[in-house]
Amino acid sequence: MRLSRRGIVLGGAALLSGCTTAAKVTPTVGISPQAALTPLPAAPPIAVADLSPKPVDPSGMVRKDLMERAMAALDIHHRRIPLRDRMYLVDFQKFSGEERLYEVDLVRGHVTAFRTTHGRGSDPAHSGYAQAFSNTPDSYMSSIGAYATAGASWGSRQGPNVLLDGLEYSNDRARERAIIIHGADYADPAFLAREGKLGRSYGCFSLAHADLPAMRERMGEGRLLFAYT
Repeated sequence: MRLSRRGIVLGGAALLSGCTTAAKVTPTVGISPQAALTPLPAAPPIAVADLSPKPVDPSGMVRKDLMERAMAALDIHHRRIPLRDRMYLVDFQKFSGEERLYEVDLVRGHVTAFRTTHGRGSDPAHSGYAQAFSNTPDSYMSSIGAYATAGASWGSRQGPNVLLDGLEYSNDRARERAIIIHGADYADPAFLAREGKLGRSYGCFSLAHADLPAMRERMGEGRLLFAYT
């Protein structure tokens, strides 16, 4: 087919016109050129979790020298105490009717207090205060110093309990003496309400029956229990 000269000229013009139209930028309806070039607002900063350690016992529930000695014991006995998320302190200066066993959360910093007994040999007059301490078998006295929790166990006499290994000369016969953490009627709130103080153990750290199950699970194996006067 032959095209006329006029057809070629008109076709070329139309082609050029189409290319020119495609090259033009048509602004969006309703948006000014200035608004189209306005930068977007900056994104808000992303919050980062604070992973710094919290201050331990900010309310001062535990007396200062007991806390300092316990923290030192963590380092001294680090091979026997690998877990440093929690530790347990016993203040034998306090009356048995008071909360004097402290669970210290070393990650979050807070402290929870419980009641615990002392040995009858440490308080022969049953005054409610422990006055003497011993590591001697059959003394029925409490022993002070650093212990490592050795895991949950079960005994024929005391039932569920937590085993302890004494780490110092003042308590290193704890296994021989069967010094453990267990529940006891004489550590229950009803006994305290009736007698005005807790009963006495044979040297064990006896707890209220209601406190023992959760404590037994949390103590586990490889955490510090530090008893001091």
